[in-house]
Amino acid sequence: FFPTRANMVVGKGTAAFGKKHNKSHTICRRCGRTSYHIQKGVCGACGYPSAHMRSYNWATKAQRRRTTGTGRCRYLKTLPRRFKNGFREGGQAKRQKKAGAA
Repeated sequence: FFPTRANMVVGKGTAAFGKKHNKSHTICRRCGRTSYHIQKGVCGACGYPSAHMRSYNWATKAQRRRTTGTGRCRYLKTLPRRFKNGFREGGQAKRQKKAGAA
């Protein structure tokens, strides 16, 4: 019994993996993961270019990983201080009177 084309079994294993050289996904501009599907034009991880971030209630851990507070919070971390001062901007600080002058 010699293997010929007619009786060779083509499997899904080692030999098949050598043929996989086309990329269906590339890096997403919003989440940075390799989940942006080139043909569809949609990210499988964050849902880009949709305005809303992709999240499902059946994936509680995934929501926890990417929720507010997991990043730098560049805007949010200054909010309490700015709220305390009534969101005032510009201007100059008022002069403080010297204590114990009189």
